[in-house]
Amino acid sequence: MIDFFEFQLRPRVQFKVGLVDEMAPEIARLESTRAIIVADDGVVKTGMLDRVHAGLAGGIEIVGDFCDIPANSSVESVERGAAFAKEINADVIVAVGGGSPIDTAKCMRILMSEGGKLHDYEGYNLLDKPLVPMIAIPTTAGTGSEVTPFAVIRDEAAEVKLTFASPFLAPELAILDPTMTQTLPARLTAATGMDALTHAIESFVSTEANPISDSLGLQAIDLISNNLRAATHTGNDMEARGQMLVAACIAGMAFSSGFLGIVHAMAHAIGGSYPVHHGTANSILLPHAMRFNSEIAPNRFARIARSMGVNAGGRAEEYVIEDGIAAVTALANDCNMPMRLRDVAVPKEALPALAEVALTDGTIFTNPRTATVEEIVQLLEEAW
Repeated sequence: MIDFFEFQLRPRVQFKVGLVDEMAPEIARLESTRAIIVADDGVVKTGMLDRVHAGLAGGIEIVGDFCDIPANSSVESVERGAAFAKEINADVIVAVGGGSPIDTAKCMRILMSEGGKLHDYEGYNLLDKPLVPMIAIPTTAGTGSEVTPFAVIRDEAAEVKLTFASPFLAPELAILDPTMTQTLPARLTAATGMDALTHAIESFVSTEANPISDSLGLQAIDLISNNLRAATHTGNDMEARGQMLVAACIAGMAFSSGFLGIVHAMAHAIGGSYPVHHGTANSILLPHAMRFNSEIAPNRFARIARSMGVNAGGRAEEYVIEDGIAAVTALANDCNMPMRLRDVAVPKEALPALAEVALTDGTIFTNPRTATVEEIVQLLEEAW
C-alpha cells in the first residue's frame, strides 16, 4: 500500500502528422511576440528549421535562430544562447531537436528569466516562479525532454554532467509530429529508442514508482518493443514513427514522477567523460542493471518481461525475468546497437573512476537496490 505519491504534468501535448505546418495559432495563444528558435546542426541540414519557420509564419515574429549546440548540451552553449536571446529581446523559445537542443533551451530560459550563471541553479527545485515560455518540438523519439521537468547539461571543464530539476523547467507545449523524426538516421533512431525504453523500465522499478507512472511505463515498454525495429529499419513508416514518438513522450512522463536509477547514473558518468551517445550508453548498460536489480524487485521485472512480449505461461518467475532481459538485448541487437562499452571506446582502466562518479549521481538514489562502488565497477566490467 502506497502511503503517498504526487503526480504532476505541466505541458500540454499535441500529436498529429504534419502538426508543425499548422502550429502558428497555438504559438499565438502564449501571448508572446518575439521567438528565438533553438536547434542543432542536424535540424538545419535536414531543412526542418525552414519548415518550423514556415509553420510559425503569421503566429509570431521570429527574431533569431540559435543553432550552435553540441551533441551533449554544454554550460558554455547555454550561456551563449541565453546572452543572444537577451540581446534580441526574445520572449519565447521554440526548441527543435533531440534532448540536447531541448535541454539547452530549458536552461537558457532560466538565465533569460533569472540571470546569473547556470551553476547557480544546479540541483533540485531552486526555481520559484514561471520562466520565459517554451515550446518543444522533438525530432527524436527518445529523451522525452519535451515533457520533463529536468535538464542535463555537460560541464566540459569539469567533465561531468549537471542536473537541473524544477516543475518550472517543463515546456508549456509539446508538439509531437512524426514527420519531424522521419529523417533521423537508423543508428540514432535505435539509440534514442533504447533511451526511451530505459526511462520506462527504470521508472517502473524505481523506489518512487507510483500507479500513474507504472501505467505509463508499461505502456511505453509495450509500444517500444513493438515499434522500434520498424522505425529503425523502415524510416518512412509513419505508424512506427508515431508510436515511438508517443512512447518516448509517455516514458518521459513516467520518469518525471517515478524517476530513474543506476543505468542513468552510469550513463551520465560515461557521457561526462567520453563522447558516447546517452541512449547508446543506456542500451549497453540496461540488461546488466536489470539483472542486478531483479533480485530486489522480481515481480516488477516479470511484469516488464510480459510487456516485452514474453509469455509467462505459468513458468517460474526467474525464467520469465531472464527472458525479459534477453528480449531487451535482442531488441538492441536487432537494431544494430553497440553491445559493449569497448565498442564505443570506453577504456577498461577508466571503469573504477566512472563508478565513483556514478555513485554520486542523483539518479542512483531512487534505484531499487542500493549499490556499492565495487558493485558498480562489476556492472561496468560486465558491460565492457
